[in-house]
Amino acid sequence: MAQFSDKKLEEVKNIIARYPDGKQKSALLPVLHLAQQEFGGWLSSEAMDYVASLLNIEPIEVYEVATFYSMYNLKPVGKYLFEVCQTGPCMISGSDNIVAYIYEKLGIKPGQTTADGMFTLKTVECLGACGYAPMMQLGKYYKEHLTKEKVDAIIEECRRNAVVNN
Repeated sequence: MAQFSDKKLEEVKNIIARYPDGKQKSALLPVLHLAQQEFGGWLSSEAMDYVASLLNIEPIEVYEVATFYSMYNLKPVGKYLFEVCQTGPCMISGSDNIVAYIYEKLGIKPGQTTADGMFTLKTVECLGACGYAPMMQLGKYYKEHLTKEKVDAIIEECRRNAVVNN
């Protein structure tokens, strides 16, 4: 059963306390972020049900939010999540070519993870960096003005970091 550690549960209580009585649903986005961090980088149905119980809301209310926002992962993802913007400015600047190149290099299509669990490719809506297209988000970092060479360098950097951190 999904359950927060005591430390995370205290953090959840502090988040809920920011909102007026009866408005605990307002805490949903930050609590989902905590759940995703705590439960392996993704939100299972069990984790979302748990969040609903903590906020005293219906599970469907959590599912609606989690499925709407691309920042929530509804299945396990790799150690490195490549979120490639696919909206107008990025597409005009070649984001489709970047997605195709990642497929060529790693053998994964959007929504897939490499067999070794290292990389997941995801296409997302606007990340708000249209002037730097094509771009992707990698964790908390934006990777901008992407080219095949930059993608190669990003993949190699991730692989080096994975070796160093293991």
